[in-house]
Amino acid sequence: MMHNENPISDFFVPGTRAHLVGIGGVSMCPLAEVLRDKGLVIQGSDISESETVKHLRSLGIPVAVGHNADNLGDCDLVIRTAAVHDGNPEIAGAIARGIPVYERAQAWGAIMRHYPNALCVSGTHGKTTTTSMCTHIFMAAEADPTVMIGGTLPLLHSGYRVGQGDTIILESCEYCNSFLSFYPTVAVVLNVEADHLDFFKDLEDVKRSFRKFVELVPSRGRVVVNADNAGARDIAGGLDAFTFGLEAAAECTAVNLRENKGRPVFDIHVHRTFYAHAELKVYGRHNVSNALAAASAAYVLGIPGDAVEKGLASFTGAGRRFEYKGSFNGAEIYDDYAHHPDELHALLTTAKGLGYRRLIVAFQPHTYSRTAKLFNRFAEELKLADVVVLAEIYAAREQNTLGISSTDLCEKVPSSVYCSTLDKTAEAVRRLAQPGDLILTVGAGDIYRAGEKLLSPKDCNDT
Repeated sequence: MMHNENPISDFFVPGTRAHLVGIGGVSMCPLAEVLRDKGLVIQGSDISESETVKHLRSLGIPVAVGHNADNLGDCDLVIRTAAVHDGNPEIAGAIARGIPVYERAQAWGAIMRHYPNALCVSGTHGKTTTTSMCTHIFMAAEADPTVMIGGTLPLLHSGYRVGQGDTIILESCEYCNSFLSFYPTVAVVLNVEADHLDFFKDLEDVKRSFRKFVELVPSRGRVVVNADNAGARDIAGGLDAFTFGLEAAAECTAVNLRENKGRPVFDIHVHRTFYAHAELKVYGRHNVSNALAAASAAYVLGIPGDAVEKGLASFTGAGRRFEYKGSFNGAEIYDDYAHHPDELHALLTTAKGLGYRRLIVAFQPHTYSRTAKLFNRFAEELKLADVVVLAEIYAAREQNTLGISSTDLCEKVPSSVYCSTLDKTAEAVRRLAQPGDLILTVGAGDIYRAGEKLLSPKDCNDT
């Protein structure tokens, strides 16, 4: 993080020209729109064309494709995503010209300071779903929240909304210690596991970051922690945390848990007293835990139980979280963002219990460092599928200095095939698909395109 003489909030006045580097990112795009609504003049750049870039341009926000110092123009400040480093030509150009450079998280932190209630949802995984559940609950309570989610929520038709209420709800990511720039009044910790090991040294380093995050909560606020997760319990040691859980003793729990057509139904009890009834539209035990987290956040912020019931009942999933895409040759295609072994385990065990003839998984590992450091766990979890189609590793922000490939995973996973491109991945899935199959496209990169290729008009006509 760079040192600047003035806090970023000094620039949040109408007419200020802000240049956003990586403006097409899942949290940069809403930031651009929120700042635009505050009267700032927004421009930006991204590495490639995308639907997000097209959307921003449709709003009159100019976006350059590719990074070049000339893109800065006469901007007053630069805001960058966590994946953009000092070597980026636009960042280097700004430094050379004396233009202040701030992190995306600093911008969101400055925005949230204006809200009495800042609900920040953190964790190695489950953040998008839980933040989305919170959004449904607070919307049902007519709290008119401002929201920033790292994905698309059908309720909002986007990943954010700007409300007029006293609550802001944010998905809060630990990568590059981004969430340490936030000002939470309620900090939710879903789980703490080893991840983002291209930045963190090890699990203990991850825990230190989360501990600093929960220590940001003022004395009037609350820390909400998953009692079932060892890492979450560790980082909350010594704090007066509000706990939720399915297995461990906790203040917020699920009672009378059962299934209706495979979906969880249960009562939510707080301090052994009925608070709300939940009938989820999403599958899996992990989503029961996510719902308890959202209900806990609502409870500590004084939201009535009937709003929790309405909110959870209306939640059908966030974008790229077990998202139904369509059918091909009698097989149903779903897409999911899972890119950590724990997420894979939750996804695949849930999918295996849905009664399909076969589970076919097209998996695209995300980043070389994560694949290498969690290699054995990825291999074990992928064995849960009947057939695995392995796309090449999605590089994201990295260079392959480790010499690792999805071919290495292929050697460890029976009934798997390797595909070097997305076109070949789609073709492999096309050949495999049979009536009664469940096909999952899985990963945080662009693997969803493989499933979409099967559902394009050309592919549909071929069947």
